[in-house]
Amino acid sequence: MGEVSDYIAGLDAPERDVMERIRARAVSLVPDAVEGVSYGMPALRYRDSPLLSIMKAKAHIGLYPYSPPVIEAISSELEGYSWAKGTIRFTPEHPLPDSLVDRIILLRRDEIDEKKKR
Repeated sequence: MGEVSDYIAGLDAPERDVMERIRARAVSLVPDAVEGVSYGMPALRYRDSPLLSIMKAKAHIGLYPYSPPVIEAISSELEGYSWAKGTIRFTPEHPLPDSLVDRIILLRRDEIDEKKKR
């Protein structure tokens, strides 16, 4: 296991289950992603850049794609969620749809690829 997996494993359900689903989707969509730390948070990293972090807070779960442009690109789909330029907040009772999670992951992957000029 790694930083993200260890962090998630230490949580209680239902947060653990929701966060593990997001982690698994990210690894499935970006198989080259590795577990690590970015900005002091357990994160999935891709091509030496932070791809995604998910952290539990007192009243929500935060999804951090490390990219204001990614959040801006999907902002019209965030009705009913609290969000800011660096995070999207949700709860296990009102999780992000898998299709939206997939878009966030793929947009961030593509952004990293563009910056690295693959």
